[in-house]
Amino acid sequence: METLKTIKTRKSVRSYTGVLTDDELQTVLLAGQAAPIGMGKYETMHMTVIKSKALLDELDKNAGNFFGDPSRHPLYGAPCLVLISTPIPDPAAGNVAYSNAAIMAETMALAATDLGIGSCLIWGAVAALNTNPDLVAKLSLPEGHTVCCGIVLGETTDELAEREIPADRISVSCID
Repeated sequence: METLKTIKTRKSVRSYTGVLTDDELQTVLLAGQAAPIGMGKYETMHMTVIKSKALLDELDKNAGNFFGDPSRHPLYGAPCLVLISTPIPDPAAGNVAYSNAAIMAETMALAATDLGIGSCLIWGAVAALNTNPDLVAKLSLPEGHTVCCGIVLGETTDELAEREIPADRISVSCID
């Protein structure tokens, strides 16, 4: 297996040159389907694939305005955005729902990396989206769902190369 190599190669890509193929998209979506979900409640999760340039531009503009900088492009010109949504019945205890979505997104990012496809996990544009009910309505989400995170995907000329990861980058405590 080359799992650790893929993990060490994955990076946030913010420059896209083209679309991914339908087969590549299906492989990335399958990776999302394979992600672990709390209590095995896969039926609570939903992925919305957006390839419409008009809708991507509207989401990007909404996010730029949300951040107070209309010239900002938080979707980085990517040709595809996958939004992950789920019900959040108790916002105070929503960590499982958000964790499920994040794990799905990271699993898809790893699959994209393995295919040589650029990807970037999207949080800010999702926060902006969730403040705009008219824009959320355009997504036709299942009833009761909230968008938790997203991932942009596309061809890139960015180099996807394995890098060294310092073993002490994040502090670790061990209790024996």
